[in-house]
Amino acid sequence: MNEVDVAIVGAGAAGLSLAARLTDPAHGPAAPSVALVDPGPSTGPGPRTWCFWEPEGGAYDEAASAVWRRLRVVAADGTVVEGDPAPFRYKMLRSDRFEELLGSWFAGRPRLRRVTAAVTAVEDLPGGAAVHGIAPGGGAVSLRSRWVFDSRPLPALPPARTTLLQHFRGWFVRAGHDAFDPGAATLMDFRTPQPAHGLSFGYVLPWSAREALVEYTEFSRAPLEEHEYEAALAHYTGEVLGLGPFSVTGTEQGVVPMTDGSFPRRAGRHVFRIGSAGGATRPSTGYTFSAVQRQAAAIEAACLAGRVPVPPRPHRLRHHVMDAVLLRALDTGRVEGAAYFERLFRNNPLPRLLRFLDGASGPREEAAIGFSTPVAPMLHTLAELPLLRRTPAEPTTGRAGVPPR
Repeated sequence: MNEVDVAIVGAGAAGLSLAARLTDPAHGPAAPSVALVDPGPSTGPGPRTWCFWEPEGGAYDEAASAVWRRLRVVAADGTVVEGDPAPFRYKMLRSDRFEELLGSWFAGRPRLRRVTAAVTAVEDLPGGAAVHGIAPGGGAVSLRSRWVFDSRPLPALPPARTTLLQHFRGWFVRAGHDAFDPGAATLMDFRTPQPAHGLSFGYVLPWSAREALVEYTEFSRAPLEEHEYEAALAHYTGEVLGLGPFSVTGTEQGVVPMTDGSFPRRAGRHVFRIGSAGGATRPSTGYTFSAVQRQAAAIEAACLAGRVPVPPRPHRLRHHVMDAVLLRALDTGRVEGAAYFERLFRNNPLPRLLRFLDGASGPREEAAIGFSTPVAPMLHTLAELPLLRRTPAEPTTGRAGVPPR
């Protein structure tokens, strides 16, 4: 059985980011030996889009497909709330470019090896763990390691008081005329028909005056059929944006669970969960990529220090409580989703709001944000949370593109 210090299962954003950190040449001989185990690109969901905000000069800027210095939210009546999120910038990574960049890094790192195999079992053992899988040719693969970090989607979501889905379909469009402002990303455009529970919005990421990713997104209890997404996108691009003639050069579609369930980060004494499987997805927004980076940095520090590398809680406990309140308020209809988010962006400076959404805000900022929301229904919901039972959720499919926002 092959032996390494660390085995990472899955080569998505979480697995690749952790492998990049653990095998950084700056660690010298202290870097652990790492095996990155994945069935290969032919079995994956295809190219995905990962969006997040951070200051300029990020680790992956070289692979960024686009960067925006203005962010925009459009109310149901067409009122535009727009601002500069400095010092943050909104960035888009396409998974293929991200993988290409990290592949070039990995090529010069002897402490890392890629193992192509479909993992069938992860076994917790005395003093370590084992990863078992099937290679493309049908042969058995087994690895022994001190620690295993598993990023595979969970077979079922944890029990929760509220579980909504952020589900979407996007078109990569090329317009026949200048139709977009490439300097501004539209995070939420509420000029879409709203569902009975939750909310819907358009999402527009332009990288030229004629090219953009245009998505229709819902926060609701169940995903739509493909033809329903197509109809919603046709309405949004035609009736709302008025794009005129355009071509669709690609699509993406997926589902992000938005739940107040508790995701265990430990699956054994030597086996841990990372990424969305380890709770990295922010329950109230669906954003994941930044929390994945925080997880990877903390695991890197623990491994180098010789500590047990339990992945940290991706989001603070008080933020989980706030997210649970919002999800319940949306699901019960106590707050009207489109009005809630428009008010949130209108009444808070963008840097403060982005720090909050990224889990980096302090109590004083959070109090200011709280008073900019509908206080009475939110307090009502907070008071009832302890009385609600957590119930098992139906199995669901993880979102193909994150974002991961």
